Amino acid sequence: MRALSVRIDAVLVQALIAAALSFAHLHDLALAAGQDGWKAWAYPVSVDLLLVAAWRRLRSGEAKTAGWCWFLVALTASLGANVATAGLLALDDVPDWLRILVAGWPAIAFLGGTLLAHGTTADASTGGRESVPEPTAPEAPSSAPELPATESKAAPPSTPPVPPALVTLARKVADEHRARTGTPIDTSTLRARLGVPLPLAEAISTHLT
Repeated sequence: MRALSVRIDAVLVQALIAAALSFAHLHDLALAAGQDGWKAWAYPVSVDLLLVAAWRRLRSGEAKTAGWCWFLVALTASLGANVATAGLLALDDVPDWLRILVAGWPAIAFLGGTLLAHGTTADASTGGRESVPEPTAPEAPSSAPELPATESKAAPPSTPPVPPALVTLARKVADEHRARTGTPIDTSTLRARLGVPLPLAEAISTHLT
């Protein structure tokens, strides 16, 4: 247990030192960009608070895209201040673009903090659960009187109409068949000789009897 507490204390001390250095760099950069007095001290506070808000959003597991976006914005601001105050920029002659970025940072931090806080509040109020519609009772089927089943009577096949000219031709073919074979012509032979469908051949046969 003692080894564990020493390790945790060392980590906390290291984190406090890193936070103090980053805080000082952000203060020096804001002061060099023309933000003097209490405003120079407010800049590092706004960066650190935005980092904390973004980290809490990432830990909550909700809307990680927004959390990562604002975490990278705050991290870029912190790293930029650390690099700028490492001698790469002359703090007594800060370029205009850096003054514009420093001057516009409060609006960016306010927007990010508001969106992160608003999203966290909305997630907490809903409990991270989507609203599920209550199940509705199924409607009872309307009872309709059953009609007695009626047996469908098969309609007799309709006899196709036979043109008189075709009957005359069929009689001639039947007479020739009787004269040649001595027997009356059957329906299949009549159908083959006339080249008509079977139902029509049967109808013609009825006219020949």
